[in-house]
Amino acid sequence: MIEIVEVAELKPIGAHSLWLRFSDGQEGVRDCADILAEGGPMVEPLRDPAMFQRAFLPFGAPSWPNGFDLDPINLHAEMRSAGSLRRPSAEGRQC
Repeated sequence: MIEIVEVAELKPIGAHSLWLRFSDGQEGVRDCADILAEGGPMVEPLRDPAMFQRAFLPFGAPSWPNGFDLDPINLHAEMRSAGSLRRPSAEGRQC
């Protein structure tokens, strides 16, 4: 069964990572270096850290001004499989 989730909040970190909080309350950091290494016309501009930092969140999917976006359902599944998702503590989130 596919879990329907969206990204509720994001924050670019460094040259190629994103801190993400999903609609199910789980959060984590996704290093996007592997995506950038794949290359291609849509990914190439994101290799510039200034462009990568311009990530924004329309409709629950991490996106960039050039039109590139990440599927939130696959992103959540990949991060869950990698063990990089967690629930924030009662004291609040750390980011």
